[in-house]
Amino acid sequence: MAEELSPEEVEARREELQIVDIRSPVAFEQGHIPGAVNLPFPELPRRVGEYDWGEEVVVVCPVGKSSIQAARLLKSYEGVDDDATVASMAGGYEEWGGELEGGADGSS
Repeated sequence: MAEELSPEEVEARREELQIVDIRSPVAFEQGHIPGAVNLPFPELPRRVGEYDWGEEVVVVCPVGKSSIQAARLLKSYEGVDDDATVASMAGGYEEWGGELEGGADGSS
């Protein structure tokens, strides 16, 4: 099973994590964790090679279920270092209480 980080851990370590939001572009634009990149789950297999993957990656989705699958997929990609940590954010955006950028209020 993929490692999971709590939303509180993600918030506390946000600057050092590479955050991948696998929701649709529309959902991403409505609000996302600051610094996150949008890589929709259906596009992940064909676009995973477009990124330089860091040592610590956390995948985020609406409720923390599909992000587990996406984290497993990312971890298996040959472009991700074997020593890299690829985790899912437990509970997804449903549990996120931190700051968001984008969205209807125009913040960014």
